[in-house]
Amino acid sequence: MNIFRRPHYNSEITDFIEQMRKQKPTLEAEQRAGRALLWDKHLDPESQEEFKQARVSQQAYVYQTQAK
Repeated sequence: MNIFRRPHYNSEITDFIEQMRKQKPTLEAEQRAGRALLWDKHLDPESQEEFKQARVSQQAYVYQTQAK
């Protein structure tokens, strides 16, 4: 027996998440589908290159007006 071993502990949040996963086994798949819908996008390298070339350089202080 190890004297430094702590008793098994689960926080309330961990218990809640485990209970939710048991109640709804498809939850993780639904979350992944939602992420794929909004975030996991294929970027076209040609379009990205065009965006970089079309970028207009900005002056150091954005709100400074040009003296005429």
